[in-house]
Amino acid sequence: MWPILRYDRRGFTLIELMVVIIILGILAMWVAPKIMSRPGEAKQVKAKLDIQNLETALKLYKLDNGVYPSTEQGLQALVEKPETGVIPKKWKKGGYLEKGRVPKDPWGNDFVYLSPGLKGDFDILSYGADGVPGGEDENKDVNNWDIE
Repeated sequence: MWPILRYDRRGFTLIELMVVIIILGILAMWVAPKIMSRPGEAKQVKAKLDIQNLETALKLYKLDNGVYPSTEQGLQALVEKPETGVIPKKWKKGGYLEKGRVPKDPWGNDFVYLSPGLKGDFDILSYGADGVPGGEDENKDVNNWDIE
């Protein structure tokens, strides 16, 4: 009788691991530049998401209090009960924004808030990377009336 040889394959061979590492490296070299070359676009998307979150908080504020905060009260009325203008009677304890602070736009600037707005009940906008009205690409303004 010949002895039966058993091969116990509980892991990967060094060659199999090297092939996987090489494939992952090739993928990383191909994908990383495509992702890294679009930070401006990512910031535009982040600004749109922040504006949508602010819109939701403003709608909740109006639902509780019957009016939107005035331009003078600003977005700060979403985290601190206003003490000027129309004082909200049913202001939600803890505010209307999760983190208890008004976010800045992705470029570190304050969002511009107008109520009543020029385009609707209120306007929220970011002037983009350059911080001035108008512009193209990363400098393009992001506002609530253009967000779908």
